[in-house]
Amino acid sequence: MAAVLTMIRSSGALRSPCLKHVTSRSLSTTPCNKDNNEGWFSKLLVRRIEPTKEPHSRMLADKEEIYELQTHNIRPDSTDKYLKNCKENAALITSRPELNCELVASWTVTVGDMDQALHLWRYTGGFNSVDKTKLILGKDESFLKLQKERGNYLRSRHLQFLLAFNFWPTIESRKGSNIYEIRSYSLKPGTMIEWGNNWARGLKFRRNNNEAFAGFMSQVGRLNNVHHIWCYESLYQRKETRESAWRNPGWDECVAYTVPLIREMHSRILVPTEFSPTQ
Repeated sequence: MAAVLTMIRSSGALRSPCLKHVTSRSLSTTPCNKDNNEGWFSKLLVRRIEPTKEPHSRMLADKEEIYELQTHNIRPDSTDKYLKNCKENAALITSRPELNCELVASWTVTVGDMDQALHLWRYTGGFNSVDKTKLILGKDESFLKLQKERGNYLRSRHLQFLLAFNFWPTIESRKGSNIYEIRSYSLKPGTMIEWGNNWARGLKFRRNNNEAFAGFMSQVGRLNNVHHIWCYESLYQRKETRESAWRNPGWDECVAYTVPLIREMHSRILVPTEFSPTQ
């Protein structure tokens, strides 16, 4: 936001009742009017959210399903051994239906944080299932052996428990040859409701090519995090799909309202592993 204010000051826009110079891809299509309180500049400001006695997670997500996102930074010389270990680990857990835990997706990063893998697991039955699974696996010698071995192949790792946004499409496994993009956002505390309100409307502009795979908010781990995962046939299709969204009236307003809520963001391109349920 500070960068935006600096840009506006340097252009002299704050001294004028009307913003005369806007970049070719402006954040809003609203005409400039000194009597219009919903003009371009006002849309850069975070709107007021009314207090609520409901937790954000109850308003935005279904708490009966918990997702676990494992982020592993791999030693560059150990990728093959690491992936073999993860494949065996996934097969072991899948063979235990009493765990109520299933692998949704497994990826390696090809653009962004290199030598990195992401694994997305789903627990049915809320945090009770998470507790039960951790207790059972903590006594499973085969699991513990694989976990110990995996430590030899890693530089670091991070785990988050997530909730799926209830306004995103239901997660469905994809077939064929696809790439995925995970766009991760660190939001200003207290803005999750506004983020959800805007994206619930904005998603309608991103459904033409079935690219919306999953959307999550963090519950444990790094907080105030949001992850949007998109599926594309190729980098070229990603480019065409994203540019087509800007041609739809209303998408620019979604961006204008949500950009001020972000403290930090980054994007990674992912490819499914051999054993990933979604391809």
